[in-house]
Amino acid sequence: MAGNNPLVEVFRIKELRDRILYTLGWLVMFRVGAYLPIPGIDASALAAYFGSQTQGGGITDYLDFFAGGAFKNFSLFMLTVMPYISAQIIMQLLLVIFPSLKKIAEEDGGRKKIARWTRLGSIAVGLVQGLAVVSYARSIPGALIIDERLYTVVALITVTAGALFLVWIGEQITKRGIGNGVSLIIFAGIVARLPNGLFALWQKIRSEELNPVFAIVVLLMFGLVIALVVYEQQGQRKIPVTYAKRVVGRKMYGGQNTYIPFKINPSGVIPVIFASSLLSFPIQIASGLGPNVKWLRDFAAFMDPGKVWYWVFYVLMIVFFAYFYTQVSLNPQEISRNIRENGGSIPGIRSEKMEEYLTKILNRIILPGALYLALIALIPTVVQRMFNFPAELSYLLGGTSLLILVGVDLDVMSQVEAQLKMHHSEGLVRKGHIRSRNL
Repeated sequence: MAGNNPLVEVFRIKELRDRILYTLGWLVMFRVGAYLPIPGIDASALAAYFGSQTQGGGITDYLDFFAGGAFKNFSLFMLTVMPYISAQIIMQLLLVIFPSLKKIAEEDGGRKKIARWTRLGSIAVGLVQGLAVVSYARSIPGALIIDERLYTVVALITVTAGALFLVWIGEQITKRGIGNGVSLIIFAGIVARLPNGLFALWQKIRSEELNPVFAIVVLLMFGLVIALVVYEQQGQRKIPVTYAKRVVGRKMYGGQNTYIPFKINPSGVIPVIFASSLLSFPIQIASGLGPNVKWLRDFAAFMDPGKVWYWVFYVLMIVFFAYFYTQVSLNPQEISRNIRENGGSIPGIRSEKMEEYLTKILNRIILPGALYLALIALIPTVVQRMFNFPAELSYLLGGTSLLILVGVDLDVMSQVEAQLKMHHSEGLVRKGHIRSRNL
C-alpha cells in the first residue's frame, strides 16, 4: 500500500515477520551462550584477571571483539564461527590446487560432499584453537577449579561443539530466516559490543582523557566512512549483452538487450571476513601457547593487531582474497559459455574473445575495489590512535568492523527487499529498491 511505513509493512507480512522473528530468536540464543562459561572455569577469577589489565587494544581484546565478548568469558561460543570460516578458506584453496577435488565438487551431489568435508575440517580447526584456549586458561591465576586433564577434555569438546552449533544456527537462519546466517552471527557479535564501547568513550570524555571535540570529529569521520562503504558496495560496472532472436516451433524467443552487473568489489565483504579470520587463527594459537613457547610468544607480539606488520599482512590478504573469491564465484569461462549457449554476444567482442574480455574487465575492477576496501579498513584505525580513542570503540568503529557491519546490513536489506517485492510492497526505501551506482 502506497504511503505506508515500510517497516510496518515488514511486520504485516506473516512470512517475512516469521523469518525475522526466527532469526532474532537464534541470535538471542547466541548472545545468551556468549555468557555461559566452559565447565571448570571460575568466572570471577576471569573477571578479576581481565579487569586488572589496564592496557587495552591487545590480542585478547581483538579476539574478544570478534567473539562478541565471548572470548574473555571463556564461554561455550568463544570460538564463534571462525573455525568454520577457516575451514572454508582451506577447502576453497584445495579446490583450486587439486583439479580432481574440483571435479568432485562439480558432480551431482558434489557440493554436499564438499560441505560435509568442510564441517569435518571445522572440527579439526576447532580442536587446534581449543588447545590454545586450554593453554591460555592455565596461565590465568585461579581460573581452573577442576583437574587440568579433565578441564582439557571438557574444554576441547565444549568449544568445538559450540562452534559447530553456531554454524548449524547459521545454516538454519539461511534456510528459514532472512539469510546469510553465518555473517549475521558475526554481525551480532560486533553490534553487541556497541554499548561497552560507548560507555568507555563516555568515561574517557568524563575523565578529560579525550577532548569532546575530537570525539565528535572522529564520529563524523566514521559517518563518512560508512557512506564510502555503501558507495563501494553498491557500485557496478555493467557489461552489455545482446541475445539473438530464435524461433522454437511457432514462437520466437530472444532478441533482447540486457547486461551483466559486475560490482566494483565483486566479492563484497568476504575478503574482509576471510582476512580477519585467517589472521586471528595463528594469533589465537600463538597467544594461547605463547607463555610456554618463546618463539610463539615473539610471534604473538609481532602480529599484535596494533602493530604495523599486522596491517601489512591484513591489506595483502584482503587483496588476495578479493581476487581469489571473485575467480571462484565469477568464473569468466562459465559466464562466457552460458552467454554463447543462450545465443548471446557482447557488442564489439568476438565470441572466442569473450572470456578474455571478461577476465580483463574483472581484473581492472578487482584491484581498485580491493585497495579501496583496504584503505577504508586502515584509515579509521590510524585516526583512532591519533585521537586516543578507547580500544572497545576503536575495534567497533574501525574499518574492519564497519565493512562487515555495512556489508551484512546491505545484504540483509536486499533479502528483505526481495521478500517485500514478492508480496507487492514498495520495499524498504522510497524509490522501491536499493539503488546501485552505475560506473
